[in-house]
Amino acid sequence: MLPYAVINFNEMDVTAEIKTALVDMGFETPTPIQAAVIPHILGGRDVIAQAPTGTGKTCGFGIPAVNMVDLYNGDVQILVLCPTRELAIQTEREIRDVAKHTRGLKVVCIYGGQNIERQLAAMRKRPQIIVGTTGRVMDHMRRKTLKLNGLKMLVLDEVDEMLNMGFREDIDQILKSVPETRQTVMFSATMPRAILEISKKYQTDPINVKCEHAAGGIPNINQFFVRTTESTKGPALLSILAERNYYSALVFCNTKKRVDELTRYLNKNNFTADALHGDMRQGQRDATMRRFRKGDTQILVATDVAARGIDVDNLEAVFNIDVPHDEEYYLHRIGRTARANKTGSSYTFVTDPQMFIIRNLENFTRGKITRAEFTMNPDAPALTMSPPPRASMRDKGAPKQKPTQNRKKSFHHKRKGKLGKRA
Repeated sequence: MLPYAVINFNEMDVTAEIKTALVDMGFETPTPIQAAVIPHILGGRDVIAQAPTGTGKTCGFGIPAVNMVDLYNGDVQILVLCPTRELAIQTEREIRDVAKHTRGLKVVCIYGGQNIERQLAAMRKRPQIIVGTTGRVMDHMRRKTLKLNGLKMLVLDEVDEMLNMGFREDIDQILKSVPETRQTVMFSATMPRAILEISKKYQTDPINVKCEHAAGGIPNINQFFVRTTESTKGPALLSILAERNYYSALVFCNTKKRVDELTRYLNKNNFTADALHGDMRQGQRDATMRRFRKGDTQILVATDVAARGIDVDNLEAVFNIDVPHDEEYYLHRIGRTARANKTGSSYTFVTDPQMFIIRNLENFTRGKITRAEFTMNPDAPALTMSPPPRASMRDKGAPKQKPTQNRKKSFHHKRKGKLGKRA
């Protein structure tokens, strides 16, 4: 773990074109994770960095990536692997912003669900930077349309999520297929043993960086909890939205079915809402995000996986209608708001037996989660949704159940810090 020094971007050893692009993006001072990793990546070192979402890690590797590209070489020089299509698209967009004034640099995003012929046409233009999901990257490698023999740097973003989604074999296969002399950079919100094993196997003397939220909570996010019942979640949500007059909000549910049900409920009650989940075709998901970014849709209701990589300017609030699966998912969710030093709010809906979760989240975020004060609209219609996933991952703070002769203890009961069963 290394300390960081807050410096101005003008003091960094990057091109004048990159510095101009950063000014256009409104950046002056690097975030802690950027200040910690950029000098080491520019220096050619392997890096393994632990940082929560919303800390600016994309520019942490995007700035050095753009800086190190040889514009007279048409080989793929930088490969960025992402766990989801949405994160890949967002990462490509941010790297393009950094490269805005770097003439001759080409960035291409490849992911499943997109027309393969369109991707092949883009690949024929010889991009120097590729951002993609593991499955589509391997597809192009098999087709011989992606050659990595000239690769300088490989970036694995949100490695913990890749492992959660079962991509370990894909990661191994890609890492074994790239030049041994490449630079390897890994970013993750958490650091389980499996990530350390990958680092030991594929990195050379890596610099370890850890960026945590300081004591006192997550900067710029006002965290609230809403004590409710399953049947009053809908009226409570309508009441808060109307009272606070939010014009841009993201609402999380733990299943695709509950996402669809809540979206219909909001639209029936005079809010413009769209759903976002894995059962939607990529074209539908792209259209949904365009409407939300343009402000044509007020509320986006999503599952965790579908919402990965969502970066929307001026998102005012995040609502956890269902408690997240674990503390890391909580950070990923609420980190969608308060981007780029703006302020935002988060609301986590809990029933009485789930109140221990709030205590766990306070300990994890080192901040206070206060009870939301609002007036419940007595005329708000009830919301009927399919049952939420049964919470089976319990913490020592949860109410104890009396053992019975036939009850088997779940494996998840032994795991510390988990909040709910993954759907």
